[in-house]
Amino acid sequence: MAPPVPPPVLGLILAGGQARRMGGGDKPLLRLGGRTLLERVVERLGPQCGAGLALSANGDPARFSGFPGPVLPDPLPGQPGPLAGILAGLEHAAAQGVARVVSVSGDAPFLPGDLVARLEAAGSEAGIALAASGARQHYTIALWPTALRDALRDYLERGERRVGAFIARHGAAVASWPAEPVDPFLNVNTPADLAAAEALDRG
Repeated sequence: MAPPVPPPVLGLILAGGQARRMGGGDKPLLRLGGRTLLERVVERLGPQCGAGLALSANGDPARFSGFPGPVLPDPLPGQPGPLAGILAGLEHAAAQGVARVVSVSGDAPFLPGDLVARLEAAGSEAGIALAASGARQHYTIALWPTALRDALRDYLERGERRVGAFIARHGAAVASWPAEPVDPFLNVNTPADLAAAEALDRG
């Protein structure tokens, strides 16, 4: 029996943060159990995305030379935050004829294997679907229709930056996962987070 074909969704890994709480640099290139966080995200997300993967990151793309897809810089100046990376993904996907993009954090090494399927089941082609764990919604781990790209570009060009406010304006379905025993959306923001992830990985 052939394995199921993943949905025609582009997986967008957000790697544009400046990792100030980790001393600077690229958080996705930090190592956990001998492998980078980015390698772990690619391993978990890649099989779920029939349209392949892209990476949102500014600066020299050569530092991500092993990444299996394009590295997309922000399409707007001034590093306006994660929504600019999402806009880059939506515009890239639309140019490839892909209707939906799933965004994830590049520092979330425990992403669930059913992320895309459950977001698709929760939402619709016309709307956003958000991931949640426990009582917390994760605004940057979401399924986005490329049809929203013009509205998103307009929002950013007006100087708006807040991800939650844009989502509230357009509405979103929510797919929830339990946060115990391991939060599948744990992200590594501090050295303490990395130590916690290492303990979970060994366990």
